[in-house]
Amino acid sequence: MQLEHIYFSVRMRAAQGGSHEQGGKHISGGERIVPYHDLSPCMAELAEKGLNHSRGKPDFMNIQFERIEETVTYVSPLPVGTHVVSSVTDGQATARSLLTEAGIEPLVIEKSYHVISHLTELQGALFIDTATGQRLDDPIKNGVRVSRMDWPLDDFSCWSNEYQLSPNIRMKEALTLATKVTQHPATIAELCWSDDPDYVTGYVASQKFGYQRISQLKELGEEKGCRIFFVDQSKMKDLDAYINYLTTQPVLIRWKQEVIADESRSMAGRAAE
Repeated sequence: MQLEHIYFSVRMRAAQGGSHEQGGKHISGGERIVPYHDLSPCMAELAEKGLNHSRGKPDFMNIQFERIEETVTYVSPLPVGTHVVSSVTDGQATARSLLTEAGIEPLVIEKSYHVISHLTELQGALFIDTATGQRLDDPIKNGVRVSRMDWPLDDFSCWSNEYQLSPNIRMKEALTLATKVTQHPATIAELCWSDDPDYVTGYVASQKFGYQRISQLKELGEEKGCRIFFVDQSKMKDLDAYINYLTTQPVLIRWKQEVIADESRSMAGRAAE
């Protein structure tokens, strides 16, 4: 078995004041899926990201990798739209309008904002029931972190060039996550804005209309972020299965259709070739 034909999930978490589990402040995180020969530069890249972040200097960092055994899902990126707004108020109104368009009832939307307003720091996504507006994930765990996803840089660069978009790594990471999350039929929509104090752009994503960027969803300097998945429980086997998809199912974004059609094998299957 040749390591060059095996792929690995690489993850980084950085915190200040101790690890996340010990109550440390979240500084940065990263997710990649790479072949063996890219492990070293990938880990160096993630370390650099964690060490140089506007949220502060970490005193804890964990970088780990593990071989992928599961069958990898290849999907196309969501279509992208942009909404330029003049204020946070306009941005949040746009977000609410998009969530309504996705099929979320206004009362549920307002309940979700009420939930997020009472939380000081999130380490992952909240699940909001589209039927009741109630939170579904375990509040003690402070959110569910989506993992095992990536979009190879060369493919992303071709995509951004085709659509005349800046090859922004933030967009690459956010669109990759949104694509994986909304690929599950139980995810009706996602609402997100960053905890990075220097980044005010956020988005609403849905299979119905794709990934819709909103130029301002918070004030500059604000460190409180938001990530909410609006979930239809009738479209999932159970909550544990949904969480398992988000945290363990490997998903790679491929824009080139010929690549998607050709790469339907498992990572484990590659090793046998």
